[in-house]
Amino acid sequence: MEQFLKVGELIGSLKSLMVFQDEIQVNRRQCGLLVDAFDLAFASVAEELRTHFRFAEKPAAKWRALEHPLKELHRVLCEGEQYVRWCLEPGDWWNKAISRHRNTDCVEFHLHNLLWCVPVVLEAIENAAESADHDDLHKKKLIFSKKYEREWMDPNLFQQKLGKSYLTSQDFCSRLDSAWKEDSWILSETIAERRLSTTNPLTKQENKLAELLVGPRGHLHPSSVLIGSPDYQVRRRFEAGSNHKEVQWMGESYVVKHAICDVDSLMNEISILSSIAHPNVMQYLYSFADEERTECFMVMELMNKDLSSHIREASSSRRKVPFPLLVAVDTMLQIARGMEYLHSKKIYHGDLNPLNILVKTRNPSAEGFLHVKITGFGLSPAKKSKAMANPCIWHSPEVLTQQQSGNGLNLTDKADVYSFGMICFELLTGKIPFEDNHLQGDKMSKNIRAGERPLFPSQCPKYLINLTRRCWHSDPAHRPSFASICRVLRYIKRFLVMHPDQSLPDMPAPSVDYFDMESSLSKIVSNWARRDDPRVWEVPFQMYAYRVLEREKTGANMKDRTSESGSEGASICGDENVFNGILDDTLSNSTDSVKLSLESTPDRNKKTPTKLLNGKANMQPLGQNQKTGAFLSPRGSCGQSVKRNSERQFQPVVMSSGRRRTPSDHPSETELV
Repeated sequence: MEQFLKVGELIGSLKSLMVFQDEIQVNRRQCGLLVDAFDLAFASVAEELRTHFRFAEKPAAKWRALEHPLKELHRVLCEGEQYVRWCLEPGDWWNKAISRHRNTDCVEFHLHNLLWCVPVVLEAIENAAESADHDDLHKKKLIFSKKYEREWMDPNLFQQKLGKSYLTSQDFCSRLDSAWKEDSWILSETIAERRLSTTNPLTKQENKLAELLVGPRGHLHPSSVLIGSPDYQVRRRFEAGSNHKEVQWMGESYVVKHAICDVDSLMNEISILSSIAHPNVMQYLYSFADEERTECFMVMELMNKDLSSHIREASSSRRKVPFPLLVAVDTMLQIARGMEYLHSKKIYHGDLNPLNILVKTRNPSAEGFLHVKITGFGLSPAKKSKAMANPCIWHSPEVLTQQQSGNGLNLTDKADVYSFGMICFELLTGKIPFEDNHLQGDKMSKNIRAGERPLFPSQCPKYLINLTRRCWHSDPAHRPSFASICRVLRYIKRFLVMHPDQSLPDMPAPSVDYFDMESSLSKIVSNWARRDDPRVWEVPFQMYAYRVLEREKTGANMKDRTSESGSEGASICGDENVFNGILDDTLSNSTDSVKLSLESTPDRNKKTPTKLLNGKANMQPLGQNQKTGAFLSPRGSCGQSVKRNSERQFQPVVMSSGRRRTPSDHPSETELV
């Protein structure tokens, strides 16, 4: 109960801040969207609690089951409040516009985390309600089982029926897509008005800043705009030989990459790193060059350190692992999201390793959670892995083969996935892969190409070992995409929030293999595995679809049904209004089949028919055209359900047996995969 009260207090604080929303000079639309989303999330959670809980709930364990999910929601809200306060900070308009207008954290970071967290909290409430010892227990079980029937596992039907609860209504999704664009338009209009002002005309420096704000990304601006600024000051230079330095400019701290060379040779790099915009990818905010085009300055966000240094500092002899599992998985998810974004843009890294992942702590009370940004991509091979003592350990076998042949490197998405697997190993164990191996250089490369991999310690959770092994599989075709990795990691993170005490030896493990569910969903839902821009508003449906298959696999829905007696089933008929008549509400006026697809954009006028023939669900993959047929309710007569093909059994993943172990099972040992 205390965690829920804290969430309510934070919502009140945010609403109080928005009394002064007219004073938000930059990103006002995004701040309004964020606060509205938090308010909707609180209302959704409050409605579920009002339905299934009482204030003085007995037993107390029912509230305790919600402690960690609500704590996670509170953390998400706290970080969102910091964003709103950051946008509300008083200061010079030009300074705020320079530092904030290209920031995409509102939707891609804060709202992404919220849209992941709300399904977790709602599920936790349902689980607690199902375990309660009340007279209506069986009724609740049956209602929840119907919510998670496969017939409803369609993105458009999900949006129509559950969009309000899961924050994916059509109106809200439209706002997600438009908020950043609206703020950019407002910024452009404000600059245009200032340029036309006769009472307060722009200075020469302000005109240059205006061009910086409205000019195309990747355009080289005069270096005088940067180094000629009155408050430009070099704070410190990074390690010897580095061309990066921390500077103070326009009231903020940045990193500037200073290159002395032919500027034209950097244009491809500048074009790539200026075109991207994602909270987990480092971008060039602004680029400058001198008149002779022999010096170039690229401005980037300031981070604290690289991931390798952070892991080394977090590791100690008293700790078995450097981070709590939830922090490690959250970090893995951010890296995967950044790579998913890059791959959607057809940008392949080719040198993904902990030195090319920059981090900073989210806030002092964030319990070790990090903000992660990927860097080091879009560079020439000569600029890569300079500080890496043994770079071959991060490269996939096929890349090492290409290096040995000397025919040049062919960057691929699956090679990046392999490197990600090695990073996961270091995050989970605190050890550099193969760090205790006496082999180096060509001999190490040969062993990796032969299938040698690091060996996990025995205490590492098997489901995370499974994920990592899939990523570093010797056959690139068997490695998952980063889109799949993101979906699996979100569900693993949900499992960790539901079962927080993972340090105990007898803690539960997931009852199903999440990659098996991922494979099944790619066959059921059309465009599940598409490769275009990921959209955050799809996250709740993805979490819901995973939950549907998980309940099928564990038999939860079947148990809920078979536990009902005929009389209990009859008594439920009058009260079950959650899904009763759902097709009548949304589909009764439609007789044409519609292609259902995850990639469809929200449309207020779209109707979403779902087809059931002879009381049985048509199990053709969702999103594929089907023949026109009559629409029937997925419920038969009162108390009955349609027959579902939920008995499909997912085969457990087969782990490699070609593993070389010793009795010690020490993490420095290696295995063959």
